[in-house]
Amino acid sequence: MANINTCIVGVGDVASALVQGVENYKEHPERIIGVLPEIKDYSITDINFVLGIDVNAKKVGKDLSEAIFTEPNCNIELFRPRFLDAPVIKGPILDGLASNIKNIIPFSEEQKPADITNELKKRNVDVVVILLPTGSHRAVKYYVTCALEASASVVNGMPTPVAKDPELIKKAEERNLSLIGDDVKSQIGATIIHRSLANLFPLRGAVLERTIQLDWGGSSDFCNLLTPMPNGKLRYEEGKRQSKTESVISRLPNKERIECQISAVDYIPFLKNQKEAYMRLEGKIFGGAPVRIDITMFVEDGNNSAGIIADCIRVSKIAKDRKIGGILHSACSFFCKHPPEQLEDEAAKRNLIEFLQKKRER
Repeated sequence: MANINTCIVGVGDVASALVQGVENYKEHPERIIGVLPEIKDYSITDINFVLGIDVNAKKVGKDLSEAIFTEPNCNIELFRPRFLDAPVIKGPILDGLASNIKNIIPFSEEQKPADITNELKKRNVDVVVILLPTGSHRAVKYYVTCALEASASVVNGMPTPVAKDPELIKKAEERNLSLIGDDVKSQIGATIIHRSLANLFPLRGAVLERTIQLDWGGSSDFCNLLTPMPNGKLRYEEGKRQSKTESVISRLPNKERIECQISAVDYIPFLKNQKEAYMRLEGKIFGGAPVRIDITMFVEDGNNSAGIIADCIRVSKIAKDRKIGGILHSACSFFCKHPPEQLEDEAAKRNLIEFLQKKRER
């Protein structure tokens, strides 16, 4: 089976976790956990990192195996990969640094942006994974366009609408290239736990009336999300809140009446890539009696997304082999917070398995 040549756009903490995990499993296949066993056409060890793209002056020019440990990256080091022959090249900044993140990302005007489409073609990239800062809408669209022009499928890990963009969808369909997006769910994250508990209410005949989720952490993602915009709102409002809120309550019968507040509340640098979250769900059970659930959790944030992205990469390559273009609905609904079609997790996984068994999306 051929390798899956993969490019990462945005060599941050999620990229660090992804590269560490894949390369660790190549040397120690007996350790493999955290990926779907139903994906049989390709193993996680078939993922071959060939290119990284970033604007951080200290990452540009390094091999991906080294760049993933360069500040401000702070993801836990679980495995140090060998040299990958995957250079990190500079991309255009566009709106990628239009937040407080510019204060922690060094960049150099002397480093000139590469011809991205040409570099993707030279490296024969199969799948481009986009892990840019939330709110970088122009940059996301630029890289998706470059990927499609270079005959690469796209996994959009960010809230920017790609799988709902008619122009990008048309280009992907014309080129028989798939799109998976938008905003990947974490493996065991606050939103998926919140969503599962919210869906438990109608399943058990209870009514959810109000719910809260508050997140905080020390990664560059939180630095970016908590940047005030000219309108006074935080950058978190640039799709992230909507994406998480929709994921939590979209399948509830009374979703229009639920009071729901989901917020990123602080950037705490000493937490590094640890994300912490608090969730509260309040409602009514039999006889109108009140019920309340309170949960706190903490997790290494980069690793929590990396396993999902590894599965997305493998599914993208399967779709490419089958010449399936456009939105890959089964994968979007299962892997992403803000897909074109929201489904219950069990139904989404059934559809994905049917796709893998060649029963759907041919």
